[in-house]
Amino acid sequence: MAEKTEKKVILVSNDDGIRSEGILKLASALKKAGTVYIVAPDRERSAASHSLTLHRPLRVEEVGKRMYAVDGTPTDCVTLAVNGILPVRPDIVVSGINKGGNLGEDVSYSGTVSAAMEGTLLGIPSIAFSLAKREAFDFGPASEFALKLVRFVFKKGLPKDTLLNVNIPPVKRIKGYRITRQGKRFFTDVVVEKVDPRGKKYYWIGGSMERWVGGEDADYFAISKGYVSITPIHLDMTNMSSMQELKKWKI
Repeated sequence: MAEKTEKKVILVSNDDGIRSEGILKLASALKKAGTVYIVAPDRERSAASHSLTLHRPLRVEEVGKRMYAVDGTPTDCVTLAVNGILPVRPDIVVSGINKGGNLGEDVSYSGTVSAAMEGTLLGIPSIAFSLAKREAFDFGPASEFALKLVRFVFKKGLPKDTLLNVNIPPVKRIKGYRITRQGKRFFTDVVVEKVDPRGKKYYWIGGSMERWVGGEDADYFAISKGYVSITPIHLDMTNMSSMQELKKWKI
C-alpha cells in the first residue's frame, strides 16, 4: 500500500491586487499541487518594491475561502500570512502572475518580486511569475508553466537564499525555458516635465525604452525568442568580486 503524503501548502500573493486575473488564474492552477491560500493587497501596489508598513495598523479582510485581502504592500501580505494568517507554515511562496514583465532592473522596484523576496527571507522557497506583455493578457500558458515549475521545486528545492524570477513570453506555445541573468535597459526621457493649468510644474517618471544590453544569456533575450526566462536572484547583494580591491583602500 502506497504511503500517504500530506498536501503541500502554497501561499500566493502579488502586487496587482487580490482581484487581478493573474493571481486568480495562478491560484486555480496551483490547486492541482496543493492547498492554496491567497493573501494579497486589497488594491494595486505595483512598484511597491520591498516596502514594509510600520507606522500604521494593517487591516485584513477574508474575502473568500482561504482568500485574504490586506490594506498593505506585497511584503506586508507575505509577512502577515506566514506569521499570523495561515494556520500552518507554507511550503512555498508564489507571487504573480504579474501583468507585465519584471526584467532587468525591474526586480529592484517590483512588488511581485519583493513578495518572493520576503518569502525567501523567511526561509521559504519562493518564485515570482510575470507575463511579459502590455495588453490583452492570456494567463493560460503562464499558469500552466507555473504549476509545472512549482511541482519541480517541491521535488528538488531551491539553493539557499535564492528565489526564482520567472518571466513568461506572450505566446500561445512556449518553446521551453532558459536559465538567465538580469539584462539591462536604457531609457530616453526618464523624467518628463509638464506644466499644469495653473502654471505649476509637475513630473511623470517613466520614459520610453531605447535598448537592451546583456547578451544572449540575459532575461530579455530569452523572452524575445519565445522562451521562459528563469533568473535566480540571490538575497546577498554583496559584490564579492570587488571586496579584495576595496580592502586595499587606505581611507
